[in-house]
Amino acid sequence: MLAFAKRNILLYFRDKATVFFSLLAVIILVALYVLFLGDMTAKQLPDFPEKKALLMSWFIAGMLAVTSMTTTLASFGILVDDRANKTYMDFYSSPISRAKLVGGYILSALTIGFLMCLVTLIASNIFLVISGETMLSFGKMIVASGVVILAVLASASMVLFLVSFFKTSNAFAAASTVIGTLLGFLAGIYIPIGSLPDYLQTIVKLFPVSHSAALFRQVLMEMPLMNSFTNAPLEIKEAFLFNMGVFYKLNGEKSSTLFSVFYLVATTLVFFGLSLLVMKRKNK
Repeated sequence: MLAFAKRNILLYFRDKATVFFSLLAVIILVALYVLFLGDMTAKQLPDFPEKKALLMSWFIAGMLAVTSMTTTLASFGILVDDRANKTYMDFYSSPISRAKLVGGYILSALTIGFLMCLVTLIASNIFLVISGETMLSFGKMIVASGVVILAVLASASMVLFLVSFFKTSNAFAAASTVIGTLLGFLAGIYIPIGSLPDYLQTIVKLFPVSHSAALFRQVLMEMPLMNSFTNAPLEIKEAFLFNMGVFYKLNGEKSSTLFSVFYLVATTLVFFGLSLLVMKRKNK
């Protein structure tokens, strides 16, 4: 299984186009933020201390959440290609079991997702330093890496369930384009959740990637939030937290960090279970 996972990881990193397109949604997000989203979001908010640092951390958190899904989506493209090219027939004739083949695809997707998110996190930290902002402490980097693992697990489980239905590379490519385009909106990253209509806010709160984004925000924005709202009334700070998706309001109550963690764990278990059931039925 490890050898098969290594084969998939090498295929991913050797194909420069695959690596580029797996980060395309992130590149678009960066371009939109630099061109107008950053200024537009800043103008919607009143002036307060460390506003620039706070919004930069909010943006980086969203970027990490998007990366966790787009990179695992691209890595599972190898599974779709193998299925479309009937390469799996060669694997089935080898001594390796089908369970180990599926395990190899999952392990390679998790490894790729984690590595790419980690690189994005480190690159973002370097960008903070270059921009004159305070870089994340070692402790925060460790906590953020833990969130990366959760985000990648949840994203990979959803993507695996999705790709279990695709038989052609063209269908998968079309679905990847649609997902990459909608991802920023579904996770409340392009536009703060507080600016969306109620029904879209409900969709954002249900979408697991938005809980990954919320956890990243709680880690990355902690210090800027403290510096910005130390002397502000509590209601103003809470309004900001809900408006920017740092926490969500569920049934009128503030969601907790633990709730988002359990939501991602439950998403992982449910979608991995469903994916394995679908694959088992197709292999009969």
